[in-house]
Amino acid sequence: VKGGLAVDIGVKAFLPGSQIDLRPVRDLDALIGQKFEFKILKFNKQRNNIVLSRRALLEKEREKLRTETLKDLEEGKIVQGVVKNITDYGAFIDLGGVDGLLHITDMSWGRVGHPSELFRVGDEVNVIVLQYDQEKERVSLGLKQMQADPWLTVNQRFPVASRVQGKVVSIADYGAFVEIEPGVEGLIHVSEMSWSKKPKHPSKFFEVGQTVEAVVQDIDVENRRISLSYKATEPNPWDAVAEKYPPGTRIQGQIKNITDFGVFVGIEEGIDGLIHVSDISWTQRINNPAEVYKKGDVVEAVVLHVDRDNERFSLGIKQLTEDPWLTIGKRFPVGAVVKGKVTNVTDFGLFIELEPGIEGLVRTNEISRDKAEAEPQRKFNSADEVKAVVLNIDPHERKISLSLRAAIDHEEGENVREYISTTEQPIRNTFADKLREKLEGK
Repeated sequence: VKGGLAVDIGVKAFLPGSQIDLRPVRDLDALIGQKFEFKILKFNKQRNNIVLSRRALLEKEREKLRTETLKDLEEGKIVQGVVKNITDYGAFIDLGGVDGLLHITDMSWGRVGHPSELFRVGDEVNVIVLQYDQEKERVSLGLKQMQADPWLTVNQRFPVASRVQGKVVSIADYGAFVEIEPGVEGLIHVSEMSWSKKPKHPSKFFEVGQTVEAVVQDIDVENRRISLSYKATEPNPWDAVAEKYPPGTRIQGQIKNITDFGVFVGIEEGIDGLIHVSDISWTQRINNPAEVYKKGDVVEAVVLHVDRDNERFSLGIKQLTEDPWLTIGKRFPVGAVVKGKVTNVTDFGLFIELEPGIEGLVRTNEISRDKAEAEPQRKFNSADEVKAVVLNIDPHERKISLSLRAAIDHEEGENVREYISTTEQPIRNTFADKLREKLEGK
């Protein structure tokens, strides 16, 4: 009937829905025809109105049962109960007049997404009492604690370097979590997914529910962490690369990517070599490789170094030819008169290009004996052609010191040997020594 049930107690009586049970009853039709004991709440003979309650009797029985249950309740005791309610964070278990909370973290050593995955209302379960607060009458229960912690013996079951099989249960930005047994998960970091491919996100490599094989790399029992490697199940291609391309090997490859610091060249499938900007040219100053190359260009280079551990392949283009500074003294010996073009005029001197990429510096005090004419910015412009005498060469620092005044003296028949020996410019290399020996007749 509306609001509850009609009950035959010899005469017609009314049982409100709130008085049927301790908890709300959804299926009232299931109670039709059943017999129960009731307590009379209201009786109006004139109106022929009788109101019953079954809940009042159940509460009295529950209170009696609660008293008995609380007497025997203690931490560490295994008790039987019935699942009374399920929430997102756990399940409430009726222990007999007393409700205890079985938190989701205490249900299983493994991963539990929601308590409804393991329980339904009305299920009978055996649980262990974890905590009991007598004053607040709060009971915390555990189910997983009735089994041994799998992490206590994880080292014996899954030793380092062993192969394991498991299911991907979660994917994060930094890797994929794999359950290798209930309660034991390992992480395959994004860097351990492939020797060659670098996935933008682990979800591009794995999907939840996928069964994978991996190698145990490290175990941290205290923090309950296992590091796994998926790529370790296959041979490391970098081992073969290191043997196949020893330093000095010449290779050709297509430019795959260009950055501010260098050019990446494809060597083999998934393996790129880096030509650092400093290894492109011996003499040319390159601020950005994109000024010289474009993606897709085929280039020739020399293998400089293969770092297997860090998976780095270093290449060089300038190493295809000899460093011109190693023979600079032969082409421009100290004391020689050379011609060049002014490339830059500064307040401290002139830069003269002797050959492509090779420049020498004429300091202001080496421009002219006349101080009035020794102001470079007033007297010279870029692209002016001049003659100069080589004063000093430092191949290590890649510097050449030149003198315009010495070239003028040379044209006027002055003694260049005497000038070089008295100049303030330091003569620090063997070419200058050989020149002096030659001039002295040795």
